[in-house]
Amino acid sequence: MKWIHFPLHPETPQEGQSLEQLFAGRGMDMDAMYARMKGLMDVEGLPYGHRTHTYNSRLAQELGKWADTQPGGEAIHDALYRAYFVDAVNVGDIDTLLKIAGDVGLDVAAARAMLESRSFSDAVDEDWALSRQYGVTGVPTFVAGRQGVVGAQPYEALEQLLQEAGAAPKS
Repeated sequence: MKWIHFPLHPETPQEGQSLEQLFAGRGMDMDAMYARMKGLMDVEGLPYGHRTHTYNSRLAQELGKWADTQPGGEAIHDALYRAYFVDAVNVGDIDTLLKIAGDVGLDVAAARAMLESRSFSDAVDEDWALSRQYGVTGVPTFVAGRQGVVGAQPYEALEQLLQEAGAAPKS
């Protein structure tokens, strides 16, 4: 699996904003949105918290891209998911990101140097361009072969996507 990052709400300020502000004027029922997502996550056995804010994920994406180049770095993705979707912490905050990196065993000093230099910014820009090329409109999006599915999907939908792409089942 390869993670490709996507700019869902790149205009979000670093300090974040409330979901009410994000969806203002769109007639969204926040409680119904939460209940729908919570139900989907519960079916799949995934934790999901009750968030009230959204945060700018650009630095988290750069951290994730860098982590993929580090031994054991793949653990950052689950940790970032938990931080954002379960614990509702600001993943745009450098100190928060460094704590998450340390918690999964990554070199915190190296992570700090990368975040301060923004040395993986171009790599994330390339991901954003690729996601636009693929026509990605939401997260998560799963792509296999030349097909994709968008949003929280049941296991069967992902299994079908992989089968249609020609992936052989593991025994």
